[in-house]
Amino acid sequence: MTDLNAFIDGLPKAELHLHIEGSLEPELMFALAERNKVAIPFESVEAVRAAYDFSNLQDFLDIYYAGANVLLTRQDFEDLAFAYFQRAAADNVRHAEIFFDPQTHTDRGVPFGVVVEGLIAGMDRAKAELGVTSGLILSFLRHLSEDEAFATLEMARPYLHHFVGVGLDSSEVGHPPSKFQRVFAAAQAMGLKLCAHAGEEGPPEYVWEALDLLHIDRMDHGNRSMEDPALVRRIVAEGMTLTVCPLSNHKLCVVDDLKDHPVPEMLRQGIRVTLNSDDPAYFGGYVNENYRQLAVAVGLTREQLTLMARNSFAGSFLDDAAKAERIAEVEAYAAA
Repeated sequence: MTDLNAFIDGLPKAELHLHIEGSLEPELMFALAERNKVAIPFESVEAVRAAYDFSNLQDFLDIYYAGANVLLTRQDFEDLAFAYFQRAAADNVRHAEIFFDPQTHTDRGVPFGVVVEGLIAGMDRAKAELGVTSGLILSFLRHLSEDEAFATLEMARPYLHHFVGVGLDSSEVGHPPSKFQRVFAAAQAMGLKLCAHAGEEGPPEYVWEALDLLHIDRMDHGNRSMEDPALVRRIVAEGMTLTVCPLSNHKLCVVDDLKDHPVPEMLRQGIRVTLNSDDPAYFGGYVNENYRQLAVAVGLTREQLTLMARNSFAGSFLDDAAKAERIAEVEAYAAA
């Protein structure tokens, strides 16, 4: 496994499913709480890590939103973003497309522009200092209303040039994609790419809705698609990219054991799978750790790992020339 670890470490890759708020490590949480004089319900870094012992999506979201309370200034968001990109660069992530949840912040009174300008500053710094390119995806919180999503999209208008797309996240069950059909159509009319969490805890029917009603360009998670053979055939036929998050799936009990993860079967059936870290501060590992732990659990080969790295660039929102350049880097590395 040592050789495979080294191979994973050097493999060029993109990360397409990363919630920037979910990269808030306990150490940074404490530092920002002190800087901003924000009270947090934890006495130590160790207490925060102990609180990460949750077993479902809602329990995770509760602590996730509590942690976000320390993020108040442009500098906070720049520091958050750059801290993630440092970890990503260490994993040889060459390009990342990161989600952010503006409603988590604007509902607390933090101006939309403060959030975006801080994140963009961190992204620009990562490109200049680390050589990591990136794109920003505005995510709507699905437990809130579509009217609130429209209000958020309106706030985004002055900053549209900073975004590559919109997404849909937060509590899935009870909040089907159809709830957001109109706002996704509006975002598409603005020229934004579309992606949505579907088939994580929600049923295969939510995946169908994401495809047929939201007209997504990329699917986040998608695990439960495997329960519907017709849906799998559709995903393969359309070349839909799935941004799969193994450690997240295990932590949230979407799968009971990593050895039962559907990635090998997804690959066998021809689905364009990518591996991602989702909310790495909460789920126990950044992108290389997801590659490593899944490789051990299900016996992934170098060829499969290479394919998923290739998929990560092919499924990105980079232009065709940039995709081709990055894919060539993957293939050259694998052939060396």
